[in-house]
Amino acid sequence: MYHVRPNLVVGFHGCDETTCNTLLNNPNRIKISKERYDWLGNGMYFWENNYQRALDWANEKFQRKKISRPAVIGAVIDLGYCCDFLNTEHIQMFKRTYDRLATDHKRAGIALYRNIDIVQDLYKDKILRELDCAVIEHMYQNILTQIKDDISRQGFTEEHLPDSVRGAFVEGGPVFEGSGIHEKTHIQIAIRNPNCIKGFFLPRKERISEGFHYDLSDISEDGFMVSEPDVPYGI
Repeated sequence: MYHVRPNLVVGFHGCDETTCNTLLNNPNRIKISKERYDWLGNGMYFWENNYQRALDWANEKFQRKKISRPAVIGAVIDLGYCCDFLNTEHIQMFKRTYDRLATDHKRAGIALYRNIDIVQDLYKDKILRELDCAVIEHMYQNILTQIKDDISRQGFTEEHLPDSVRGAFVEGGPVFEGSGIHEKTHIQIAIRNPNCIKGFFLPRKERISEGFHYDLSDISEDGFMVSEPDVPYGI
């Protein structure tokens, strides 16, 4: 059901500076989020090709005193077998899983989790995605059960657990009145299989010279690009 995504992508992870340094020096110290409100289920989260959104998120965490110093670390990612919610087939599989889960809960008289708002969110984006997370994790467990049954019964399986989960989210208010473009719209990736992360890197700040092109006059005599003073982690 899941398809291998052959191309590498770049992701950015907003975090505390200590986490950034730890991953740079020991890239195997990957921490998987298992919060029940995670938008795409369990995984290490990245903003796809969106450094600024990762930095904004880290700054928001800093404002709430959840981290000491905001930072961003980049990663080169192979999505592997990806549950991609930009793919209609995967969206329909997600819907079928919800339908079965809702039926089972109704029969058992158990209430399902819900996606809920937080008080400070002006745009009611259902920031706490407990229902979506529960459905994704249930889908994962269904596949795992199928794999075990297949191997037990026939010695092999054609099923694959998702290495990653990817989704596009319209979030925040419109950029101007009547616009269909929203301020926080983004693509997010949750990496379930740490082997998908090929390496971490410290993002560098892009420089745009006058005329919007690279200016070779910025090259010093020793061959290095003349740059502004370093600003840690883009802050």
